[in-house]
Amino acid sequence: MPPRSPARTGKLLFALFSRLHLYIGFFIGPFILIAALSGIAYLLSPPLEEWLYHDTLYGVTEGESQPLASQIVAAQNYLGEEALPNAVRPAPELGETTRLMYNASGLGPSEHRALFIDPVSLAVTGDTTVYGTSGILPLRTAIDHFHRQLLMGDVGRLYSELAASWLWLAALGGVLLWAWQRRSLKSLSTAHATRRRHASLGVLLAVGLLFFSATGLTWSQWAGGNIAELRHAWGWSTPSASTALIDRDSQITDEHAEHHRHAVPVSASTPLLPEDFDRALTAARAAGLMADRIQLSPPTSQNQAWRVAEIDRRWPTQVDQVALHPSNMTVTDQTDFTSFPLAAKLTRWGIDLHMGVLFGLVNQIVLALIAAGLVTLMLWGYVMAWRRLRTANGQRFPTVSEPWLLLPTKAKLSMLLVAIALGMALPVLGVSLAMFIVIDALRWYVKKRYTARHLNAHHSNTLR
Repeated sequence: MPPRSPARTGKLLFALFSRLHLYIGFFIGPFILIAALSGIAYLLSPPLEEWLYHDTLYGVTEGESQPLASQIVAAQNYLGEEALPNAVRPAPELGETTRLMYNASGLGPSEHRALFIDPVSLAVTGDTTVYGTSGILPLRTAIDHFHRQLLMGDVGRLYSELAASWLWLAALGGVLLWAWQRRSLKSLSTAHATRRRHASLGVLLAVGLLFFSATGLTWSQWAGGNIAELRHAWGWSTPSASTALIDRDSQITDEHAEHHRHAVPVSASTPLLPEDFDRALTAARAAGLMADRIQLSPPTSQNQAWRVAEIDRRWPTQVDQVALHPSNMTVTDQTDFTSFPLAAKLTRWGIDLHMGVLFGLVNQIVLALIAAGLVTLMLWGYVMAWRRLRTANGQRFPTVSEPWLLLPTKAKLSMLLVAIALGMALPVLGVSLAMFIVIDALRWYVKKRYTARHLNAHHSNTLR
């Protein structure tokens, strides 16, 4: 057999990638479309949330703010019990409310019952459930759950991971196909204008789509776990002030105890009092935490420190933390965002940019436009697929197996190794790719048998 020329190999690779790009859009497209539309809803929801929960988030605009202890006592009077919050977010400015967060039965992971207290009048302005480290309210929580899991829990998370796992491949594949045929695209007739617009818009949005995919995968169930392990191995993890204290027997307590769902705040030596929240706030300010948005988390087990963290993720980012000894409020550990490794900073900024937090309204509008562009790409793609379907024949929806089998052995082995590596790093992509390969191979086999049978029949008729 004569050696295959590089030109022929190039044509085979183009056929393989173009067919794979088609099928990614055809089968994964609906998941990407749902993620894009729900993402737009999430990005545009903050103004609506501000309007819907205005009376909860805002209070008296004139007067003197009362100490946190007085605000906690007001919450205790409202609750009818001397419960202490598991976290407190003091009002960032006059006219805004303080948020007291409590663990409560019946809530989901990362959910808290939040009481909103007017720091001037001490009135309870709201009692609702908040979610996540950003403390989003019920409206955005529902949109967020739909965006990430279709309101179906861990099973639903597979949808978003499937979309994020394939989105970057679709984006890179589209750019590669555009580069391969950019000259011919210019000469396409008006009848093929959709194809030209699809290719041009895809190239324009490529960086944004890659960003959506990469940051989205950090939240995923399977790929996200692999990414977390990789970050830890390479020293890219985000630093956090340790709340572990060493007792007289040199035993270290669980530093993650504050994340346990039904923990009750207790001090290392004496019972926790409402006044201790003011002491912790004063100590944190003295230690250099000057952000308006701050969260105070008291100890939840013996021999554990307070954690006070800045939570302003806008630009410039303020996310420093201190751990404070519960008896004398001295600093036992501290982290400073300016000293974070570059990779940890990029991770923080990437996540906040994805959520539309980093640059506020401008951030939200830009991301919403990129997501809207993705929706447009998907719709154009389905228009082109529908046109193919209307005139379907054996060549309109060809298999990927055909060009694959004609590739040189080295090319096939290289692509196989890449596919295996990607499947191990992104398990949902790997499983779905394996399923696609099996189905495509079966289609190729059936088509081959069908063609051979018809050729034999034609040959028999010719001999007659």
